[in-house]
Amino acid sequence: MREENEITDWFKEYHNDIFNFLIYYTGCMDVEDLVQETFVKAVKNIHKFKGKSKPRTWLISIARNVAIDESREKRREEIKRKRYLQFSLTVKGSDSPEEIVGLSETKLELYTAIRTLKQSYYDVLMLRGINELSVLDTAQALNWSESKVNLNYHRALKTLGKKMGGKEI
Repeated sequence: MREENEITDWFKEYHNDIFNFLIYYTGCMDVEDLVQETFVKAVKNIHKFKGKSKPRTWLISIARNVAIDESREKRREEIKRKRYLQFSLTVKGSDSPEEIVGLSETKLELYTAIRTLKQSYYDVLMLRGINELSVLDTAQALNWSESKVNLNYHRALKTLGKKMGGKEI
């Protein structure tokens, strides 16, 4: 019962953090199902939470894994859809990217550039740069050392700057 109350408290305290993280991480505004799945997994795995990290960090790492699983599933569905389209010889224009509501042209360019980074750079930028997690919390969420977080964050920013044509980030 104590664990259920703990998760309820965490939901009240961290729901918005998880929601915002998933919006930035997935690039989609409709993430309520992913937030719900994050907390369902937290309830099922509360016995694995040993207090080694902060609850917010633990929940964000769960949310990240949920988003990755969702992305893989979408990719599988997209591959199936493309195969079907090829098979049926239906010619279709290029798939339109997800609409990103309210982003300025520069933010859209930045978002697009971030999405092209390799996964490790993308992950560290989302956690450190967008969600403003500490180096320690990011290391725990990604199961990395703090030095790996710092190195990848620095390299991600450098790579992102190059992709943006040397623009200040």
